[in-house]
Amino acid sequence: MSRRANYFRLAPQAMQQLLALEEHLHEQFRSSTTLSVSLWELVKLRVSQLNQCAFCIDMHSKAAQRYGESTERIIGLSAWRDMPFYSPQEIAALQWAELISAAQPIDDQCYQDTCNLLGEPALVELTIAVNAINSWNRIAKTFKPEVGSHPAE
Repeated sequence: MSRRANYFRLAPQAMQQLLALEEHLHEQFRSSTTLSVSLWELVKLRVSQLNQCAFCIDMHSKAAQRYGESTERIIGLSAWRDMPFYSPQEIAALQWAELISAAQPIDDQCYQDTCNLLGEPALVELTIAVNAINSWNRIAKTFKPEVGSHPAE
């Protein structure tokens, strides 16, 4: 396969903006009473699975482990609806992530149910996080950094 553009080198300011958003989200999930950094990694992993982004699947499965996720929960993520490992809040977040990633309409009942479980501030942060990982997935799938590498280097 031919080498593709190094997006960090060619668009450093844009990449810094995306990294700044990641820092913001990390802080929001770290300080949230509803969401957690571990859940954020599961959401990023699930969205990366949906988008079939090998680079991001590798990165976020390792990050989920670093944040204490079990092997069972990481492996079970591809079939989360049928697994007994996830809390109602995690289920709501995963369902929300899938709907947003698939650009599905969010009806009023789904919005209200998810909002009741997570709260509006968490729902806003989750929506931004889902959009962020979708963006990263599209960048990685386009420029195909080597799995396990660090494209910023």
